[in-house]
Amino acid sequence: MPAKSTQDDKADRPQRGVAAVDRAFAIISALETSDTPPTLSEISRATGLYKSTILRLLESLQDAGYVVRVEETRYALGPTVMQLGLAYDRSNPLRHHILPVFDRLVAQGTESPSFHVRQTADERLCLFRRDSTHSTLDRVNVGDRLPLRRGAAGKVLLAFGDPAEPGPEMDEIRDTCFAVSLGERDPLCAGVAAPVFTGGGRLLGALSFSGPRERFTEMDVARMKPEMLDAARGLSAQLGGGYPL
Repeated sequence: MPAKSTQDDKADRPQRGVAAVDRAFAIISALETSDTPPTLSEISRATGLYKSTILRLLESLQDAGYVVRVEETRYALGPTVMQLGLAYDRSNPLRHHILPVFDRLVAQGTESPSFHVRQTADERLCLFRRDSTHSTLDRVNVGDRLPLRRGAAGKVLLAFGDPAEPGPEMDEIRDTCFAVSLGERDPLCAGVAAPVFTGGGRLLGALSFSGPRERFTEMDVARMKPEMLDAARGLSAQLGGGYPL
């Protein structure tokens, strides 16, 4: 019976970076995405690493405060990760550009604005979010990892990514700088999105408005489009990027 393919098996293959570091990051990612502190077996299933490899790396991660052991047999993210998060929150200049724009949009009565960046080949990350003043909202939070191929923000990241996703829908998004999603990720929710660029015409992320699907009629979407494009152009200009429209 052939042995299962794991990240350990890839040690001798040509790759970028350092294998031990990649494996440590895989463990941290498994802890970050788990709803409860996982056991060693659960980390192994999530990462594809052998338990012996995980134990060696966990010792280093615990010594550095990135991981703590709880309930004797389970592991969780440690205080160093929280410190990094606080440092990122203090030093990230994007928030000083994006959040004031979000506050202005919400005051104008828009749907909830979010800003998404590509996280992996299959996921996007909600980096910033402001809830609208409407009584009902969709459920998107800062730090959420969402499918890259479902949702308006994901479509924008694919259409303007490097390499750009091919196809007629992607071509239309590139022509209009605007994407619409009606119930793709959640049948009760909808969203629209536009790209935000930085210097050299490089895509920085996707600005989106999202909320309950019933508030995204054809007329609603037509009204949101100029509001969104104005905000995306303004953010791009603040960040040193031009806009194709």
